Amino acid sequence: MMKRPCLPSMIVVGLVFLLSSQVAMAGPPTEQVKGTVDQVNQILTDPALKGPAKIQERRAKLRRVIRERFDFPEMAKRSLGIHWAKRTPREQEEFLSLFWDLLERSYVDKIESYSDEKIVYVGESIDGDFAVVRSKVVTKRGLEIPLDYRLYRKGESWQVYDIIIEDVSMVSNYRTQFNKIIRSSSYEELVKRMRTKLEGVTAEGL
Repeated sequence: MMKRPCLPSMIVVGLVFLLSSQVAMAGPPTEQVKGTVDQVNQILTDPALKGPAKIQERRAKLRRVIRERFDFPEMAKRSLGIHWAKRTPREQEEFLSLFWDLLERSYVDKIESYSDEKIVYVGESIDGDFAVVRSKVVTKRGLEIPLDYRLYRKGESWQVYDIIIEDVSMVSNYRTQFNKIIRSSSYEELVKRMRTKLEGVTAEGL
């Protein structure tokens, strides 16, 4: 039985495991996802942004591009699930900040290390204001990894709110972790662990 990818790998793959691409079918959702991927590729391959001296500038550009396509607040809300509505506005704001920082600090350095991978877009489906962009990542060894983006329409933009790799949902994975901690202990314990994780930035689950 093939081992399912761990959560850190899921997010890294979902965000930028995409340094070249092929499009089989393309509507607005696929075109916009590909546009973001292309911008990330340009940043990672720009000679003017190479080297340690440019790390802050390079990462700032990566954050800006990724935030334009990935709705991290929506991901955070869905990941916290039923516990979101129970939080005060101040707690919600704190959770959103912690959630984003966990993703950013844990994965941006990994994002910069990938190369020579390819993504093939194989189709998309649209149901009202929701869509799924289906693709597969082809590794250097020829391994094909199914990767789907779940999006919703926000004006003229399609925003990613979940990433599915080999039938494993990033949001569902986080929701399971968060819910287990809250039910076995408390929400305050979850926040404490998130803060501790940020200090260590090991990103191997909470």
